This record gives sequence, C-alpha cells and structure tokens, in this order.
Amino acid sequence: MCGRFSLTAEEQRLNEFFNLAGGKSPYVPRYNGAPTQNMAVITNQNPGQLQFFRWGLIPFWSKELPRSMPLINARAEGIEIKPAFRQVFKTKRCLVPADGFYEWVRQVKKIPMRFTLFDDSLFAMAGLWDTWQNEKGQTLNSFTIITTEPNELMAPIHNRMPVILDKNGSEAWLKTTDENSLKNLLKPYPSEKMKAYRVSEKVNAVKNEGPDLILPVGEHDLFS
Repeated sequence: MCGRFSLTAEEQRLNEFFNLAGGKSPYVPRYNGAPTQNMAVITNQNPGQLQFFRWGLIPFWSKELPRSMPLINARAEGIEIKPAFRQVFKTKRCLVPADGFYEWVRQVKKIPMRFTLFDDSLFAMAGLWDTWQNEKGQTLNSFTIITTEPNELMAPIHNRMPVILDKNGSEAWLKTTDENSLKNLLKPYPSEKMKAYRVSEKVNAVKNEGPDLILPVGEHDLFS
C-alpha cells in the first residue's frame, strides 16, 4: 500500500526533470500528501503539463461519490482485467511525481519511515486516472497509484510498494499501448537504488505539512 508521499522539489526542477511546459497550474511543494487531496499528476493525454487530480480513483461509471475510502491504490497483479481498472489501464495512465513516500513500522507504536531513491532524486510512480461526472455535468478528475510486490528494502515493513518508474519507464508508461509491455513495467524497483530513514511522528497526522516532516530523526538509514 502507498498511503502518503512527498513532492518537495522546486517547480523549475520538476519541469526540467519531466520535460514540462510549466506555469499553467499552481504548484506548491507537498511534504505529506494524503488520499482525497489534490496531487500533481502527468497524464498520457497531456504529457507536457502538470495537472492536479484528487487522490483516490472514482471510476467514470460510479453513480455517486464514494462515502468510504476511495481507490487510492491498484494492485498490479491482474490490473488489466479488474472492472475498476481494466479500461483506464488501456486508455488513462499517468505519472505521479514524487521524491519520497512513507510507510510505518508497526511496533509498540507506529514509527514512520520515509523511502527515497538513494540519491534523493525525483521519480515517478505509475498511476491510473479517470474523470467522473455527476448529474449536473460537474466533473472530477481522480487517480490511483499502482502497487507491486515489495523489494528487499520494503519487505520487512510492508508487503506492497508503489511501482516506481525510471525515466525510460516513465516515457513508456505514457506512450506504450501494448498491454504486455505495460505490465512488464509494473515490477519492484531495485532495493540497492533506494534508502529509508525514520522521520518525525508529525507525519502521522495529515493536517501537518512542512520541511521538518522529511528530516531524519533518531536512528535513521536503518534499512538502507
């Protein structure tokens, strides 16, 4: 599962990394992005522009907004045949830019850990998106993050991890139409290219934001 992540890069760096036009959407760094919040995405239909969609997929065929937790994650296994995802897997894929995501070690209390690439660089998580419309014609764009089996770094903490794409994988995810080629991208990211460290328990509350949330605390790099 991926239920919280960060995107803290400056807008210029983000635009350069993902080859975006920039300037058309209000971008603010996020240190504690959570479900139901509007987060940055790059879609296959508009790959040169950063857009902001609600986290938690609402399929176009839904009769109403879900009252419970929306579809924040989609399991990679069998994604091409699951009713909620099979159509958008073919036609509505997106990148979810990030520079880290959080997961919790469950001991006496939950200890938050932040996972990043080893060089702290930007990356993309594979996602799917859709547009829902109510009876009045009002629309809502939303997305989900695809998860896969954990790598060796993630496995001691959780049995799932987001699908992380490198630059080549990101381009292929947006442009490729062959289903088998797309499914081959949905695999664990190499653990030797990642690191993890403990962060403040402030990140536990979705209301908290700010640079202090991504700083190491206590004994860190325990899983790198």
